[in-house]
Amino acid sequence: MITSEPNLRVGILEEYPRVKGNLRGPFLDEKGARREGDFACTAKDDGFELVFASDGKTSETPGIMLTPAGPDTSIVLQDVTIGVKFHWERKETQTFQGALQLLTRPGKGITAINVIPLEEYLKSVISSEMSATAPAALLKAHAITSRSWLVAMLERAAEEGHVPRASTPLNPETTELIRWYTREDHDLYDVCADDHCQRYQGTTKIISRTVAAAIEETRGVFLVHGGNICDARYYKACGGLTEEFANCWEDRQVPYLHSIADSLTSFPPITSENQMREWVHSSPGAFCNTRDGGILRQVLPSFDQETTDFFRWKVVYSREELEDLLLRKSGIRFGMLRALVPVERGPSGRIVRLRIEGSERTITVGKELEIRRWLSPSHLYSSAFVVETEQDDTGIPRRFTLYGAGWGHGVGLCQIGAAVMAVKGFAADEIVRHYFRGAAVKRLY
Repeated sequence: MITSEPNLRVGILEEYPRVKGNLRGPFLDEKGARREGDFACTAKDDGFELVFASDGKTSETPGIMLTPAGPDTSIVLQDVTIGVKFHWERKETQTFQGALQLLTRPGKGITAINVIPLEEYLKSVISSEMSATAPAALLKAHAITSRSWLVAMLERAAEEGHVPRASTPLNPETTELIRWYTREDHDLYDVCADDHCQRYQGTTKIISRTVAAAIEETRGVFLVHGGNICDARYYKACGGLTEEFANCWEDRQVPYLHSIADSLTSFPPITSENQMREWVHSSPGAFCNTRDGGILRQVLPSFDQETTDFFRWKVVYSREELEDLLLRKSGIRFGMLRALVPVERGPSGRIVRLRIEGSERTITVGKELEIRRWLSPSHLYSSAFVVETEQDDTGIPRRFTLYGAGWGHGVGLCQIGAAVMAVKGFAADEIVRHYFRGAAVKRLY
């Protein structure tokens, strides 16, 4: 386990044809030349052209590292896409502390990387994931969780060379397609700045004194289990029951990432379709079952507040709409859609394997994120849903209605549940131990 604070390489923009921004204050390149002010970086066949407005000089290079030369410096990048492929996707101008690396690979565009110490990075992550007005106990619990996940991922990647991802090749004979996704897609940097890894928006989001205090008070504090830092996952709302790690990623048991009830009382795991149907039409007394606008405004950033039906939700598609959607998202022509059939569920009710039956092709798809991607223009809130099919007089499906529970993969810390726990007076260590059973809280530096 680590004994000192690491620096992180955070991917902000990747494979852009052109990057524009501003260096506020003096920065130095690798040769000691001073760089400052507005800049534009344009991809070329074997590198990129970098022009600073202040001196008009043009540099042709495959890469450059720009390091702050003073205390009051910052980096501004324009047109940063946030919420990539999610329903809140948009572009922002964002500001960052630390150093900036620009690099490219032939024919791949420009990648912008922010190099920053871990604890400074976390100030932004917590402010980006949570509202700065959230309760202090929640901010501290989230800091411990985010810090643990990140360093566990880095240590594991260093040991194994990569984090595994399964993908069954797609061909005309494929009848089952099982995929899961982790940060191993990022070979140029440690972690991306979007929801794929952890939401990081630099100093664009206001970093309040409460957030800064939460980071400082938990500095170097991690969740540990069995002599290792915990792979501490999190998401928005579990829907009442959290999920098993193996049902969302690789097939291995993680002792502190088992399914639990998001409550001080127990809820039985989902073991049948009838039980799941009752579950999604019920309103159990889970911590994340809240419509308290005051709590949600404290916890959710402004664009996340656009989603209000996170605990129980409904999505309706006509058969034709869903056929078109499946073709666009999967690239597979199913023909006339006949049925969506859950093959395997986890204890939270999340579907691990879903059979899609069509007149031309039938495929079983998993795991939960791939299911969510196929069944929504962006991402379905979760894979914890039941399907009600309305048929015409001839038995042909006319409409599919999905009734669901929760928002996200459901493994580990439930952000809205943790927020309610904090409001109810639970301390940060009580919150993380509720979601990560058997883990200990330990300061490592």
